[in-house]
Amino acid sequence: MPAQTPDPTASQSVGLQPAHTSPGAHALRQRAVATLMQRQARCDSAEDLSPECTLRALQELRVHQIELEMQNEEMRRTQVTLDAARANYADLYDHAPVGYVTLDDADHILQANLTAARLLGVPRLAMLGMALNKFIHRDDQDAYYLLRKQRQTCEELSIELRLKHQDGSFFWAKLMVTLALADSGAPVLRVVLMDISLRFAAQEQMRLAASVFSEAREGIMITDTNGQIVNVNAAFTHITGYSRDEAVGQTPHILNSGRQSAAHYAAMWQAILQKGHWYGEIWNRRKNGEIYAAFQTISTVRDARGTATHFVALFSDITAFKAQQARLEHIAHYDLLTNLPNRALLADRLRQDMAKAFRQGVLLAVVYVDLDSFKEVNDQHGHESGDRLLVALANRMKEALREGDTLARIGGDEFVAVLTGLADTSSCVPMLNRMLAAASETFEIGELKLQVSASLGVTFYPQAEVVEPDWLLRQADQAMYQAKQTGKNHYHLFDAAHDRSVRGHHQGLERIRTALASGELELYYQPKVNMRTGQVMGVEALIRWQHPQDGLLYPLTFLPLIDADPLAIEVGEWVISTALTQIEAWQAQGLNLQVSVNVGAQQLQQADFVERLRTLMQAHPGVLPTKLSLEMLETSALHDIGFASQVIESCHKMGVAFALDDFGTGYSSLTYLKRLGVSTIKIDQSFVRNMLDDPQDRSILEGVISLAKAFNHEVIAEGVETIAHGSLLLQLGCDLAQGYGIARPMPAQSLPAWVASWQPDAAWSDNAAKNHHFH
Repeated sequence: MPAQTPDPTASQSVGLQPAHTSPGAHALRQRAVATLMQRQARCDSAEDLSPECTLRALQELRVHQIELEMQNEEMRRTQVTLDAARANYADLYDHAPVGYVTLDDADHILQANLTAARLLGVPRLAMLGMALNKFIHRDDQDAYYLLRKQRQTCEELSIELRLKHQDGSFFWAKLMVTLALADSGAPVLRVVLMDISLRFAAQEQMRLAASVFSEAREGIMITDTNGQIVNVNAAFTHITGYSRDEAVGQTPHILNSGRQSAAHYAAMWQAILQKGHWYGEIWNRRKNGEIYAAFQTISTVRDARGTATHFVALFSDITAFKAQQARLEHIAHYDLLTNLPNRALLADRLRQDMAKAFRQGVLLAVVYVDLDSFKEVNDQHGHESGDRLLVALANRMKEALREGDTLARIGGDEFVAVLTGLADTSSCVPMLNRMLAAASETFEIGELKLQVSASLGVTFYPQAEVVEPDWLLRQADQAMYQAKQTGKNHYHLFDAAHDRSVRGHHQGLERIRTALASGELELYYQPKVNMRTGQVMGVEALIRWQHPQDGLLYPLTFLPLIDADPLAIEVGEWVISTALTQIEAWQAQGLNLQVSVNVGAQQLQQADFVERLRTLMQAHPGVLPTKLSLEMLETSALHDIGFASQVIESCHKMGVAFALDDFGTGYSSLTYLKRLGVSTIKIDQSFVRNMLDDPQDRSILEGVISLAKAFNHEVIAEGVETIAHGSLLLQLGCDLAQGYGIARPMPAQSLPAWVASWQPDAAWSDNAAKNHHFH
């Protein structure tokens, strides 16, 4: 029986044709079937229908089946890889750091990635079909239109413009546009959107910095770490005279004036290297050789790693300010008429000379000089001739002294000389005689020949007991009066030992202590008013001694005795307590006034002054701290200005104000006005009384009023004795005053009636209206 011919379709029964084969796998199957058919044909031609032939054909088909399955697996893996690549491409496209937009020829959005949607704040699907120019700032529409007109070129075009976010805000973006063809062959625009807001902001910052650099009124100089100048601005050229080309490549040494020492520059660079900056005043030289003062700040510029790369110097020309400061300092320390040191500078030099004399074991002499018969010169020939005589006489007396000695004018026709380095008391006699001779010379003033003489009072330092500079001045003043009383035109030496015995210091202290305990001390009150408005601003409490035998005694007759004694503290605290009690009594009557109390140096310099004051205030809870004001002399703060400043600050926190009393007669200094936080400056009555006749005193008043306003201090004048005094003060811009022309100090019970009836003089009201422009 012949063998049966195999059916090619039987191969399906063995899985040669998978349900899902690729074109390559199908071609392989076709080749396998063809091979089988060829082998069967050979078998038929050879009439070989044996089972062996059929078996071999099936085996070859099995081999081809395996090859086909291997190719199918490879194709499957290739398809998976391709799908993953397509997914990655889509992810990269959607989440690229820039926006991608495809536009048709009418500017409609055909396609966009998620980044573009986020930048514009519109969902991607909502963007499709929208015109891109809808998102472009109206001021940039023309530029975008011109860009689109160039779309015929295949070159990439770019533009920077503002795009609108859906929330209405705008941001700067860069658009890069490329012409392309879609699958349909239609032209499209591929647009890349890049957010350049940060870069644009950085550019704006750089432009701003460049503008500040070029337009700054302060000079700016930039150097590298080797000190070589790499850039300067226009203000640098204006201040120094060096152009940019002349300065770049040089070192700051071209500005060196030679006024600063090597130690100054060493300290400056030490601060720069340690702290990264330095600031201060420095003297430099311009290109033309002129010296100028500058306030300069030097800062270190560091890179991201913290390494210093450059130094930047910022400076301003303060030459005019320094000149003005020097003029003010000169006015504050020198007499305007004679150009001699004034009382303030005298005090400073005297204190220094006293310390030096004590260290070296030598003597110094303080000589108080008062001209004899000088008033007659003013009365007969006028103040101008008197002033010229004072100038000539001051110069001649100064020539009579040695280098290192000081001659100061302390007011009117009174001078003080400080003679240093004396071996004994007799060493000063030749100089005293030369001063007397100089003062008694005849001076030609215009067509006049004028002659006066002088009386000199002399005291020495060191002494057996501790004395302060102002006490030496009092001693020399007392000796000068002795010289006048014994004939004038000679000198008198102060006898400290005799003075101690005459004064009976100890007995005097005990008597005052008894007066305090027995209630013999009382307070009088002098009103302080605003002459412009007529308001009573407050009162000053002034101590009096109702002595059983001698009657009412003024402070100068007994307070100097207790200056250096602890009794001064007891008396001072009694005054404060009594004033607080009186404030309570007035408040009960409906009278609310601030009371100012004088505080002595010894009381103010107590370590627990603030706590003792707080205790006194707490004993009068009905009195607001603002109702109490403390007045101190400048000498009270001089001993330790730092401590005095702290005390004033602590009292301010409590609500208690401070005033600087007798300003201009002590140690007046811009430094004290700056460091002491006083609220009020009181002009000494010695300047006010003579201001109508003495132009120098009037100039001093104008200066003090200007200084007070410059430091934002209230100013009040003492010693207003006449209506004319008040009128002139109003013209000078001083509204607050006290003095006999307003009211004398009065007992507490008399004050309410005076306050109720007082009215400012009509002349003051008229003058205030005329001079309102001063305010």
